[in-house]
Amino acid sequence: MDDHATKTLVAMARQLYPHDFLAHAHYARVVEIIDREAAPERKALLFAGVTALDGVLDRPFVDLSEDAQVEALKKVEGSPFFEDMRAATVRHLYSNPDVWAHFGYQGPSAHLSRPRRHSLGSGRRVNRRMTPARDGDRLDGDRFDDHDIPTVTYRHDDDSVVVIVGSGAGGATIADELSRNGIDTIVLEAGRRFKENEFVNDEWEMYDRFTWKDKRFATGSSPTVRDFPTAPTWTCKGLGGSTLHWAALCRRGQPYEFKTRSIYGAVDGANVADWPICFEELEPFYVRAEDKMGISGRNGIPFHRGSTAYKVMALGAQRMGYRDFDTGHSAINVKPRDGRNACDQIGFCMQGCKSGARWSTLTSELPRAEATGCCEIRTHCMALRIAHDPTGRASGVLSADRAGRHHFQKARLICVAANSVETPRLLLNSESNSFPDGLANGSGQVGRNYMRHMNGYLYGVFERPVHMYRGIVSNGSVRDEAHNDESRGFVGGYYYSCVGLGLPFFAAFLSPRSWGREYTNWIDAYDHVSGIHVLGEDMAMADNRVTLHPSEQDQHSLPVPCLHLDDHANDLAMKSYAYRKGTALLEAAGATRVFQSPARPVSHNMGTSRMSAEPQDGVVNRWGQSHEISNLFVSDGSLFTSSMAGNPTLTIVALAIRQAAYIVEQMRSNRL
Repeated sequence: MDDHATKTLVAMARQLYPHDFLAHAHYARVVEIIDREAAPERKALLFAGVTALDGVLDRPFVDLSEDAQVEALKKVEGSPFFEDMRAATVRHLYSNPDVWAHFGYQGPSAHLSRPRRHSLGSGRRVNRRMTPARDGDRLDGDRFDDHDIPTVTYRHDDDSVVVIVGSGAGGATIADELSRNGIDTIVLEAGRRFKENEFVNDEWEMYDRFTWKDKRFATGSSPTVRDFPTAPTWTCKGLGGSTLHWAALCRRGQPYEFKTRSIYGAVDGANVADWPICFEELEPFYVRAEDKMGISGRNGIPFHRGSTAYKVMALGAQRMGYRDFDTGHSAINVKPRDGRNACDQIGFCMQGCKSGARWSTLTSELPRAEATGCCEIRTHCMALRIAHDPTGRASGVLSADRAGRHHFQKARLICVAANSVETPRLLLNSESNSFPDGLANGSGQVGRNYMRHMNGYLYGVFERPVHMYRGIVSNGSVRDEAHNDESRGFVGGYYYSCVGLGLPFFAAFLSPRSWGREYTNWIDAYDHVSGIHVLGEDMAMADNRVTLHPSEQDQHSLPVPCLHLDDHANDLAMKSYAYRKGTALLEAAGATRVFQSPARPVSHNMGTSRMSAEPQDGVVNRWGQSHEISNLFVSDGSLFTSSMAGNPTLTIVALAIRQAAYIVEQMRSNRL
């Protein structure tokens, strides 16, 4: 990049995110990184942008006064050049450890790489009934990594196995439960297997490693579409699925949330329905899931201690008259348990948990399943289609390995647990003459009723330092508003919980696309900021859905998913109320000003293959079993009939334990 372009981009970076206490070198470093990483096409975009910027006021940008530079930037705001520079600057400026001290941020407070206190064994037992891996199953000239070696290897023509697509909360729980009952299982995972010692306490680095970055599109009126048009959800590609990066809050669904149509009645513009099961049926499986995951505050396990951010929220809640709050039910060990360490309270829960304390199927369910000798895990294995036989029974899964070669695995039974975007996509891509609209889609409901929760963030500035990034990321829960009270102007309820972002993510997501001095005044106050997350039930709408893009294809020549998102009036009313009350909560705790931050992509993807009592109303029955294909199950959040107000993972695990028990019973009686 030539000298003029470099100087222009440095000056631009400084006006985008101005801090008087930062040196010229800090902004120059941003441009150095951009120049080093930019491909030729991107450099062409930057050069063209510099030329356009110089022409806005008919003078070189670098020769303008600071006020004039801001005016020039406003005239190119929203252009591809502007957005490229804005996104790169906010990322690289605040990820620089040299600037952290200026904001009172210490970054990684510990770099742990200690051994696990309990061992599940090597997990490499070969099942004597199976043939070893054949050379054709491996990449030419590319050996499996040591941690990619399968425990057992089943033949592709073995039609006695259960094939599970996906290794997150649902899929891995099914694998664990079935394999411990002696049922041979194969887990297909599109991503790689991570080791715990690969986790680093760096928000952006682990985001890059974990995130599912395959092409996706979003349409609709939701602000999420505007702010994140190609990344409307945050899901992971890797063994463990989105349990790799979740915050670990575990809330049960409440009894009324299973009967929303009966209680709410018809809601205009929404597709509200009762679940075909009730809370009382699922409650024993909640108890099992909570024990399995080691949930704090349940089954005799103590609560975590409160961070400073929790104490701020609790003070505000108390002064508001709330009574039902504590440090929350988290799948993070308070003390060593089940092969996991105790929490070190260092933050970075969503970066894999270097402490080894947070529950993840990568380190819990999947090693247990492998240790039985009845489970094979195939990483780098993208499911493309599900096939069926002439009678309409599912017969196997076509997948692609990391070299793009196709393999067909026969199956006795198939469980799809690929997340609420990829699960309906797989079913829709599996159309045939017998299922012209997609597999198991006779009702037309596959892909519909997508839900992701009403969510948002509030941040308050306090007189004394808070250091919100210290401690558990989501330490604390206020439950007083998590009930149905239509006098508030909406149906359903919501929760408050703490937010613990590091400086890099705080700067990037406080208000996506924002820039300028008014915005950086908030970043200046970072160490005095405390935040709360608002999470509530959102309404299922038939047109909030996953479809297949009519022209765009992925690397496997399959249509990519397109996600349509509109916000229901009930969601907007709930959010307005929750923001008003949440602002009052922070002010009651002493906040001098409060920032109402927009929603950002979350991992709470639900619906799209909903559970229903009647076949015409959904995709699967009360067991997660396809209404049309008896040996096809959905085992993730896709089967949710309503979103409920709480985080979905605990319910996914409870439903998976229940589903696995049903599958075991049906297989043993030869009904499946």
